[in-house]
Amino acid sequence: MNINDAGTLPPNRLAAERGKLIHTFGALAELGQEVSCKQSFHETIRTSLHLILGSLAIMRGGVARFSRFGHEMNMVAGRGLGEEFPLSLALCHEDERQFTAQGMNPIENSLAKALPFFQVYDHSLERARIELFVPLVIRGELLGAVLLGEKASGERYSAHDKEVLSAMGCHIGAAIAQRNLTAELERRAEENRKLYENLRMTYKDTVKAFAAAIDRKDKYTEGHSVRVGKYSEIIGIELGWNEEEVEGAAVAGYLHDVGKITVERKIINAPYRINARESTELNKHPGVGFEILQPIHHPYTDVPLAAKYHHERIDGRGYPDGLYDREIPYIAKVVSVADSFDAMTTDRPYKRRRPPLEVVEDLQRNAGKQFAPEIVSAFMRGMLKELTGEKKEKRLRRLLGREFMEAEGLVPALRNALNGIAPTTPLTFIALD
Repeated sequence: MNINDAGTLPPNRLAAERGKLIHTFGALAELGQEVSCKQSFHETIRTSLHLILGSLAIMRGGVARFSRFGHEMNMVAGRGLGEEFPLSLALCHEDERQFTAQGMNPIENSLAKALPFFQVYDHSLERARIELFVPLVIRGELLGAVLLGEKASGERYSAHDKEVLSAMGCHIGAAIAQRNLTAELERRAEENRKLYENLRMTYKDTVKAFAAAIDRKDKYTEGHSVRVGKYSEIIGIELGWNEEEVEGAAVAGYLHDVGKITVERKIINAPYRINARESTELNKHPGVGFEILQPIHHPYTDVPLAAKYHHERIDGRGYPDGLYDREIPYIAKVVSVADSFDAMTTDRPYKRRRPPLEVVEDLQRNAGKQFAPEIVSAFMRGMLKELTGEKKEKRLRRLLGREFMEAEGLVPALRNALNGIAPTTPLTFIALD
């Protein structure tokens, strides 16, 4: 460097140094902006490499990401290295220790022959004419490396160049660290999702098994709770509920009769209409079901309420508490329709299943009295969509059988019923906002 007698750089040299400094700061700012933007990781690394090469007029180079699981450097981006340059560079423990200790300080390939890494890959590095190896170390963790070839000017890398490369390497290291963190969070999120799904499936299978166990006590209504769960699910879907709410409706249906496990089998299996005393005993099952389910921490908090109130009517003539319309939990209203529908469409010891058109007429007649009209309408819509082919899945056909679903006049009966059912009852409060 030429310095005049006053100890300062010549004007032309000073201008050149100032221009180089401005260019360096510009490259650093541009690199920092590149790393902080939201584009893809690989695109960020490729662009960052081009900025490094362009800022110092470097002929060729590459960026590798360190895998602590595979103990190797995996090339993420490269320029001018040639097709034969290895895409994966294995590291021994001594390499990892030395690179981590080196920090962000560039290592000259010609002066690092003692390290195993440079001995193993000496031929590849020489063929690609790699002169500088910059470890990317953030907070004492090795994240990768930048490999750089010769400068276009043919000059050696100066101390100033190495400082610039260390600063730029910090940005790239931060990008890799961010990507590693994101990947780890995604991996853990996926593990948690799978764990949640497994627990969810276990819960559903347990609920279904419990429902089946409840129904086995009644030889005449085996499968009743499972069907009520499926009908409740169909209603929830037609009401526009989200996936979790629909699943909650299904669980409520599966467990609505859990209180029957305390009722004497001879009452449940009576092949006749039970008397007043037996009816009183049977009618205790909603309250018992609530007591059984309430202490359990369900994913769906309304499940115990469905067990307790599924025999309430919106006109106040139900049991156990004679609640009116808005006083009845909504999930109980859903299960009530599903429960009554299954009772009408299955054989009982004292009566046969009712014909399809009669079932539709009964639901329409009791909409606004026993049942919430919008819930009856939702169930009928679900049935109509399946019959007309709007819904391809044949869920109701599997539950009710071909004979029921292909009954003559069922489609027009459903349409007429839907047109005749009021959207709600005078008792039901409709929010205006």
